[in-house]
Amino acid sequence: MSYTTRKRIAQLRETDPSDELIEIFAWVRTKRDSKNVCFFELNDGSSLKGLQAIIDKAPNESGTPDLQDEIDRMQTGCSIRVAGRLVESPGKGQSVELACTDLEIIGEAPADEYPLQKKRHSFEFLREIAHLRGRTNTFGAVMRVRNELSYAVHRFFQDRGFLYIQTPIITASDAEGAGALFQVTTMDLDGLARSGGPVDYQHDFFGKPAFLTVSGQLNAEAYATALERVYTFGPTFRAEHSNTTRHLAEFWMIEPEMAFCDLECNVELAADFVRALLSAVLERSPEDMRFFDERIEKGIFADLERVATSTFEHMTYTDAISALETAPRSFDYPVSWGIDLQTEHEKYLTDEYIKGPVVVTDYPKEIKAFYMKQNPDGKTVRAMDVLVPRLGEIIGGSQREEDHDALVTRIEEMGLPREAYSWYLDLRRFGTVPHSGFGLGFERLVRYVTGMQNIRDVIPFPRAVGSAEF
Repeated sequence: MSYTTRKRIAQLRETDPSDELIEIFAWVRTKRDSKNVCFFELNDGSSLKGLQAIIDKAPNESGTPDLQDEIDRMQTGCSIRVAGRLVESPGKGQSVELACTDLEIIGEAPADEYPLQKKRHSFEFLREIAHLRGRTNTFGAVMRVRNELSYAVHRFFQDRGFLYIQTPIITASDAEGAGALFQVTTMDLDGLARSGGPVDYQHDFFGKPAFLTVSGQLNAEAYATALERVYTFGPTFRAEHSNTTRHLAEFWMIEPEMAFCDLECNVELAADFVRALLSAVLERSPEDMRFFDERIEKGIFADLERVATSTFEHMTYTDAISALETAPRSFDYPVSWGIDLQTEHEKYLTDEYIKGPVVVTDYPKEIKAFYMKQNPDGKTVRAMDVLVPRLGEIIGGSQREEDHDALVTRIEEMGLPREAYSWYLDLRRFGTVPHSGFGLGFERLVRYVTGMQNIRDVIPFPRAVGSAEF
């Protein structure tokens, strides 16, 4: 039998009954077999909800061939090809179902070995089988939302004339000056340890120490000063020994850089960006977002709708400290001018003080990176953090220092090797311009949008302290 149309389940669930012969390739979620009929649910990953298929076992009445051998082999988790026609469904929760006339088992999943037999598993257990967890409702929904947000990121910047720049993963500089770097080398480390001799990087692949990047920002700045508007969207790495629900060793960063753009321009773009991403996922992934609202974080759909339509308030760091110092509550981390705001401080500002998203600007220079432009007061820099309710910081950015001498002074003040940033300083020697940019950690965004509590559950294969499986 030949079938004219192959369909995905997301298409079929919005389709009316038809005499058209169709075929589906999918995985079996459940099966109920009786003497006269077999019901089974299919899911191909295209939508949260699957499609019910039915095999009528009365061949003389239905014309269906005897498929009992295939039915017996069909177990939860197996992959199949199924063919038939869409018919009106008498059952609740679906308008159509597939009246199956042909069934082929492609890949079996023995019931005594397949680990996803139950409908509900703990997230801790699923992290141990990350290669299979995408077959569950929760992780299928997470990955579809992650995909939709990825698409929205590119659409946002492309619609505004930005160029997508792929920045290096291997670098010789520490963009943040933080030192939490993974080193890259081709040298025989075991041999060096046995010999006890000095490390001579002239014999290494790059002839100098090299590391996995913590940010594409500095490289993006180089192209912003040539192409005006660019953005990166790629993997970054932090070797922080932090085993919390908020940290990953490998994660993805979105980093736009804009020439001829000051802090106010930067703030405006960042607020527009957050609103656009939230609006896109609510509009284009409503089924998955309703799932998160019902199963993961009650009220998250309405919460995100409010932020997507909000005006982002603005306050300086100094004003934020004043608000925290006079707050009618205490904090685990004491408040004073000069501290780095903690999550509890940020949540108070958004959830209780402002009652909405807020952009905090003009932070003390001692707690910010070397490349941020200093204010005339000599104490603060033109930094910004975008804070949203329930999460705290979602975006961090700044106006970059465009003055060559001021940047040299700051590099030396922080004890950074000037020679490592010689190329970066050249951007200030030749045609320098005011420019700004920001960074958004993609997994932090996905965690915020889905309500998932552990950041390891919003990336396909998490990398963290002591964990690099799969």
